[in-house]
Amino acid sequence: MTRTDRYPARMPIDLRSDTVTKPTPAMRQAMANAEVGDDVLDGDPSAQRLEAHVAELLGKERSLFFPTGSMANQAAILLHTRPGTEILLDANAHIIHWEMAAAAALAGVQVRPVAPTAVVMTASDLQGMLRPSSPHAPRTSLVCVENTHNGAGGKVTPLDELHSIERVARGAGLPVHMDGARLWNAAAAGPHTLAELASVTDTVMVSFSKGLGAPAGAALAGSAAAIAEARVIRKRLGGGMRQVGVLAAAAQHGVEHHRARLVDDHARARRLADRVEGAGGARVVPPDTNIVMIDLPRPTAGEVVARLAEEGILISGWHERRVRIVTHLDASDADVDHVAERVAVVLEAA
Repeated sequence: MTRTDRYPARMPIDLRSDTVTKPTPAMRQAMANAEVGDDVLDGDPSAQRLEAHVAELLGKERSLFFPTGSMANQAAILLHTRPGTEILLDANAHIIHWEMAAAAALAGVQVRPVAPTAVVMTASDLQGMLRPSSPHAPRTSLVCVENTHNGAGGKVTPLDELHSIERVARGAGLPVHMDGARLWNAAAAGPHTLAELASVTDTVMVSFSKGLGAPAGAALAGSAAAIAEARVIRKRLGGGMRQVGVLAAAAQHGVEHHRARLVDDHARARRLADRVEGAGGARVVPPDTNIVMIDLPRPTAGEVVARLAEEGILISGWHERRVRIVTHLDASDADVDHVAERVAVVLEAA
């Protein structure tokens, strides 16, 4: 039986991102049954329950529901910085490459990339980028970390390194924000809890629309005072929502029912990586979590993506010499095994 026979063209195996997941029947039922209110006027009870639960998981005083992780990241930047200052973060961070230069456009801050000497930014890398005080140079106002790191292939920054980064930041009098869109995956990869991983931060963002499978949503967590100010910023950004409990219920369902299964995504990513490694001279970045980055010997990413799409397999071209495959809730063992087989064949041909 061919792949086309098993999976009609209208039903591709989509491994471009874990954002492509569809709400499960149980999640849809939770959305339909959600208790709702006007979150701007009186508060939405489902959103409030989610916010309290997420704050507890992250070891913070409060959290606040946002429609997207990018908005939550930008709210944190607005919260911690002043126009005309700069923020320091990994050169391959999501905030730099995938948030439409919002830090400059909205907060008026300069993004100063820290080139990692290894896979992701370390405390030593950060220390080397701190400017001495000068009337001729911008003042640094914030340090951002990303865990897991999307562009580095879902890399987990270990807790001891996070503590080292925190010490450098505190030594320079700087707050720390974590883009933890996939922090759920970092915790699932072990051995530390969400609260331990978030303990180094003043604020941390987590997303519900990736590994947890919700249709939308993120949360920003921090101190009670920080989140009170973040609520004002969210409103200013257009993020004041009404009966948001419908979305919060989906997120709550994901937190309660889909976290434990993230290890399945990680196992599938490792299996796929093992089967693809070396095909056609390609090299795979060993995955810590659910993101598989495949480095190609020649700039053929567009060709590889197009040929797989013809077979009903959707993956992402990261740049000319790299493609990305992301395992998730809607990708079964059989799906991943089939993708691994076909990717290896296409890489050999390319």
